[in-house]
Amino acid sequence: MEKLGVIGGMGPEATSYFYQEVIEHTVAARDQDHIDMVIISQSSMPDRTKAILTGDDTHLLEVMRTDAQALETLGCAHIAIPCNTSHYFYNQIQSFTKVPIIHMPREAVREAMGRGDVHRIGIMATDGTIRTGVYARECGAAGAKPVVLSPECQADVMSIIYDDVKAGRPVNMHKFDRVMAEFFRAQCDAVILACTELSLIKRDHDIPDICLDAMDSLVRESIVRSGAQYQ
Repeated sequence: MEKLGVIGGMGPEATSYFYQEVIEHTVAARDQDHIDMVIISQSSMPDRTKAILTGDDTHLLEVMRTDAQALETLGCAHIAIPCNTSHYFYNQIQSFTKVPIIHMPREAVREAMGRGDVHRIGIMATDGTIRTGVYARECGAAGAKPVVLSPECQADVMSIIYDDVKAGRPVNMHKFDRVMAEFFRAQCDAVILACTELSLIKRDHDIPDICLDAMDSLVRESIVRSGAQYQ
C-alpha cells in the first residue's frame, strides 16, 4: 500500500473525524493492514473563506505550499485535504507538488450523480465555497443544476459552522432543519454536506437520506487510492 498525506486542521475536529473514518472504513485484521498516513494538522492555517472574500490569500498559499512539499518529501503517494473551501485553490496547491491531490468536491458530485436520476443538487457550504462556485462548476460538468440557499438560510449554515462546530458548541439542529426544509422546497434530488464541519452533524445526528457527505467521498477515495480495501 502507498502512504497517504493529509493537509488538515481546517478544523482540527473535522480532521480527527476524517482519520477516524479512514480507520473505520479500511478492511483490516491487524495494524499492518491499515494505511500509513502523514497528517499535518495545520490549525494555524488562515481562514479559507476570509482569504477568498478579501483576496488576501498570500499567507494561506505559502502555508499550503510548505505542507504539500513536506508531504511529498515524506514519500506520500496521494494527498487529501479535508476542507471543501480550500479546493477553490486546488490548481494552485496542486502546482506546488507532483503528488496527486484528491479533489473532494469532484468526487462528492460524482457520488451524488451515481445515485441515479439526480438533476438538482443542493450545496450546503461556507460562503467562500458558494461564492466561488467550487461545487457549481463540478455540478455543471456532471450535468446537474446546483441549488444554493437564500441569504437567510445561508446565514444559518455559516452559524452552524462557525458559532457551533468551530466554537466547540452543540449544533443547533433547528437551524439545520430550516436549511433542509428550503432544499426540499427547491425539489433537490440530493444535498451535499460540502463543509467538513457539517460532517460532524452526520456523525452525531440522524439526517435525511437525501444528504450526502463530501467527507465520505474523500474517505473512500483516500482508502482506495492508497491500495487498501474500502468497507
